[in-house]
Amino acid sequence: MTDLFDANDLEENIPEFSVSDISVAIKRHIEGSFSYVRVKGELGRVAKPASGHIYLDIKDEKSVLAGIIWKGTDQNFAVHPEEGLEVIVTGRITTFPGQSRYQIIINHLIPAGLGSLMLLLEKRKKQLAEEGLFLKERKKKLPLIPVTIGIITSASGAVLKDILHRLKDRFPSHVLLWPVTVQGKKCSAEVALAIDGFNNIDSRDSFPRPELLIVARGGGSIEDLWGFNEENVVRAADRSSIPIISAVGHETDITLLDYVADRRAPTPSAAAEMAVPVKVELQSVLTSLDARRQRHMDILLERQYAKVGELIRLMPRIDTFVSEKNQYLDMIIGKLDSAITNFINQKRLYYARSEIDFFQPKILHNDLIRKSEEICGLSERLLFSIKVVLSNQKIKILELGRLCESLSYKKTLERGYVIVRDHSKRILNNSKDATKAKNIILEFKDNDLKVEVKGKDQFRT
Repeated sequence: MTDLFDANDLEENIPEFSVSDISVAIKRHIEGSFSYVRVKGELGRVAKPASGHIYLDIKDEKSVLAGIIWKGTDQNFAVHPEEGLEVIVTGRITTFPGQSRYQIIINHLIPAGLGSLMLLLEKRKKQLAEEGLFLKERKKKLPLIPVTIGIITSASGAVLKDILHRLKDRFPSHVLLWPVTVQGKKCSAEVALAIDGFNNIDSRDSFPRPELLIVARGGGSIEDLWGFNEENVVRAADRSSIPIISAVGHETDITLLDYVADRRAPTPSAAAEMAVPVKVELQSVLTSLDARRQRHMDILLERQYAKVGELIRLMPRIDTFVSEKNQYLDMIIGKLDSAITNFINQKRLYYARSEIDFFQPKILHNDLIRKSEEICGLSERLLFSIKVVLSNQKIKILELGRLCESLSYKKTLERGYVIVRDHSKRILNNSKDATKAKNIILEFKDNDLKVEVKGKDQFRT
């Protein structure tokens, strides 16, 4: 028995397609059936080549879907695609004949929920903490009174007005504003650029370099504040040589910038309060310190005046110094004349007794004249040196005398002070000793006044 149709005849009736025909047919079928779809899943592999496109995988527990984000499309995304993030993507399914695969061209990407963002936040926080970016040792001290403050925030928001108003009330300072976008894709890049820009200002530039930075924005959801959780912002704040105050969101809103910043403020107004002190309070403190300084200076001067007075009483008079020096000079001059005379007589006697033939009278006479001239020269030098020494000593003594007169206790008496002494001229420094003395002497600047003490608080001149 034979088949009506041979197997060879069946194979000849099967249509024949090229590879391109098959690829086009599949592409038409897939793109026609899935023109625009929403897909939920977890991001696996995320590749960012130099072309600027982003290649990634969207997966669940059973399957993997390849995805592409064309260059520039991700600028409108709320978050950056990262491995492990659960997302919902919107786009169209297409095929790639070059590798015989299907893929999704992503036009929009959002987090699948708050939980995925929190997981991503905790993962990034843990990574940065392990690198040591959040250590207290890396925190910089805020300046007490910053001359110039750099503010990084939106130019049109109420945050800027709150900060400026608070600074004006407390301590007006010079403010430099770097306007940035505080929400969306551009937020992180602009904030990081602003931090680096303020740090790159040279002191030789036409405008001053800030001594303190404030990064601020109002409250919002975690998606709204996500730009301040990006790694580029955190690393820019870490390498900043200028201290940074973070004032992002409300008190309950925590971003990664808060961890790396040198100080965190719960609100923008609180950031302004941290930045500058209250001018009126500083003035009050300075006034109090100046009063204390003046009191201590008065006490110190009184003690020094008392010490100088005691030293003056112990010092001899200037005439004593001068008379002693004059007497010493007269004694030296008297000894010098006698020494010169004795020296000449000794030489004359020596030459007179000498029996050497070559000691002729003419030679001896010339030698005597030369020696006499040498002695006269030495005598003049000695007298000049003595006069110079005496002149210098006289100048020092006169200066010391003027100093003693300027520091004399009589100058203090001219200011209205009085010295109280007993009958033995001993100074009395308290009322108890004055009462015991019965008779006291009040020394004024022009004269002394004797006072008889009748009892406590009773005196009779």
